Amino acid sequence: MKYVFAQVVFIALLVGCSTPEVAEKSPFTGNPWPEIRTERIETLLPAAMGDHEMDAWMVICRENNNDPLASHVGCENAGGSAAFMFFLQEGALTSIAISPSGEATSLAETEIMDEVIEIARGVGLWGSVQAQFERFQPSKIAINTGRTPIADGLSHTQYTSMINGVDPVWTNRMISAEPMIRSWLSVKIPAEVEIMRQAAEITARWEVEAYAAAIPGETTDRDIADFLEAKMAEMGVGDGWAAEQNPAVNSGKDRGHSHPTARVIQPGDFIQTDFGIRVYDRWVTDIQRFAYVLAPGETEPPADDLAKWEAARAGNRAAFAAMKPGATGNEVDRAQRVLLEENGSIPVMWGTGHPVGYWAHDSGPGLSGGRLGQELRVSPTQILKPGMTFAFDGFHSWQLTDSTTKTLSVEEMAVITETGAEWLTPPQEDLILISSN
Repeated sequence: MKYVFAQVVFIALLVGCSTPEVAEKSPFTGNPWPEIRTERIETLLPAAMGDHEMDAWMVICRENNNDPLASHVGCENAGGSAAFMFFLQEGALTSIAISPSGEATSLAETEIMDEVIEIARGVGLWGSVQAQFERFQPSKIAINTGRTPIADGLSHTQYTSMINGVDPVWTNRMISAEPMIRSWLSVKIPAEVEIMRQAAEITARWEVEAYAAAIPGETTDRDIADFLEAKMAEMGVGDGWAAEQNPAVNSGKDRGHSHPTARVIQPGDFIQTDFGIRVYDRWVTDIQRFAYVLAPGETEPPADDLAKWEAARAGNRAAFAAMKPGATGNEVDRAQRVLLEENGSIPVMWGTGHPVGYWAHDSGPGLSGGRLGQELRVSPTQILKPGMTFAFDGFHSWQLTDSTTKTLSVEEMAVITETGAEWLTPPQEDLILISSN
């Protein structure tokens, strides 16, 4: 078994730095999103609409409290209410924006949409919207209502206005866009995968460096989080999720998604760091790294503690092996839960994994629903496809002496390929060891 000794790494870093430390240069410069968005609309949206037999999709945009998908279709700068409409006919997509004057000029210049229809300010949308329905004659019109916040962007006021402003012949054809949105957002084009791959490498590396600076009996969980927050500020990247809980550093009992505390790390601790960064203000990562604090004189963890780590790692690898095109999320979840039971873990409440990309918990099939003793319920929305990106765990949990629990959740990131899955960054094979000597 090979180990990474944090103190040794830290000393090596110090020895190699004979000059003041130079800030790490960010590789995330420029703005690749406009080109990527165009490609996503042209290549992935028609397929997603066709798969769900939706021949029209309408997104209503507005200033301030905008639809969560506004920037994905190009209406992030809406002032007055605007309608972005997509019509699929015989596999060909036509995109139309209906916008008040002023914003309409800018939209036409950006060439995001095939057509821009300008309406006078103060004039309602719905007459122009209905004219497009009459022009294209869609049989199923998808609108942004659904159970998940990402797909539920149409406000109650907007919905009521639409129902009152559009003839029932069209409103009666309206259905939730949620299944289509899930399919569209869950698949990333190669350029996006490469961005996420680069961000994942940085995320994992910084976590290792944070452990390298840790000193048993002195360093707190908060100190480790401060190290990572300083790295983010230095490079100019954002938080993968709520800043108060990113990174989540925990050397004690289970606390779920929570803020790091002033707990001082001690020999015998497993330290969990759950960390994600946001790059280009668009794509996020979600990776965990684990360290173990050795007692004075120890060179490796006690056999029982090492076995717990190896069990959690094995669960992660079982999930990875099950991730392939055509598999379902609950099959992936079931694969690692079998090992949970075989390795003597107590049950865990969390699913094995989730999509990650535009949000830490992105839209797409969850890797969950595979609890032992329950029937797997297969749904078409759960099928894994090439280009989907996931963060997923291998668990091992046990009860502490105070009746609380401690869980190892070995979390990695991967992308589905044509033949299976591929790591976005090399996975953690061995515990990072922090010496107390």
